[in-house]
Amino acid sequence: MKLQTPVADSPCKVGISYKDRILMLGSCFSDNIGKQLADFGFDVCVNPFGTLYNPESILSAVRRLLSRERFTAEDCEEIGAGDLRTCSFSHHTSHARATREEFLSDANLSLEKAADFFKDCNRIIITLGTSWCYRHIGRDMIVSNCLKHPAREYTREFLTADRTSAILQEIMSICNSSKGIRPKEFIITVSPIRHFKDGAHGNQISKASLLLGVESAIQATDDSQGTIPGTDYFPAYEIMMDELRDYRFYAEDMCHPSQQAVDYIRERFLNWALPESEHSELRINMAEYRNRSHIRK
Repeated sequence: MKLQTPVADSPCKVGISYKDRILMLGSCFSDNIGKQLADFGFDVCVNPFGTLYNPESILSAVRRLLSRERFTAEDCEEIGAGDLRTCSFSHHTSHARATREEFLSDANLSLEKAADFFKDCNRIIITLGTSWCYRHIGRDMIVSNCLKHPAREYTREFLTADRTSAILQEIMSICNSSKGIRPKEFIITVSPIRHFKDGAHGNQISKASLLLGVESAIQATDDSQGTIPGTDYFPAYEIMMDELRDYRFYAEDMCHPSQQAVDYIRERFLNWALPESEHSELRINMAEYRNRSHIRK
């Protein structure tokens, strides 16, 4: 009997190696996988502005890394709903600090380090979470986080598949057409985390738009005859939906993958992306990490 519908990975076109410098941007799935890659010895920088959910915010982050434009007092925003800490609409609230001065100091230090890493990295892994985004009316900008501000300050926008494709192609273009920047190749994935604010159907519409946008961008890469850098797709969303469809693979909120599911998808990713010649190094690094973790406990 067949009790699963295994997701067949297409041959890997853009893999990763221990020789690579890898920047990871996107949803909290990027945070989870990125932390594990760092634990296992990869040279990785994960979400320097915090978790980013929609394609527009990821594009804004790449532009900021390229321009190195520092954050100033004009970027500062107090978090709402009684939280008096300071953050910005370009950051996740994990970057919020007690004072404006602390926030700017930490934000610009993080920007400086991440921009240096971005300049020399040769792999970017992007995880798209949702097609929905929020535009702050007063600032006329799509925000990375609403910072608990009242809903009346925003308009809600849906990113079409064409818009997502255009965003991804722009990211690829600016990362490989700027002077002094190391050429980069890309791995794109769609987060398996379910966004149920709009219900099950709304979540599927959002994910479908992302999937169509990614497919269009990769097709444009394949048709470019080398004028656009290499791009590949890893089916994290499909693995979660088909191979791990049972609720025992979800966390208590029934939307996020459980740690077991994250570990399984990470294992699938490394088996797909890492060359066979480096698997022994991976096993050694994983064993060393487990030993360090056991000693700390």
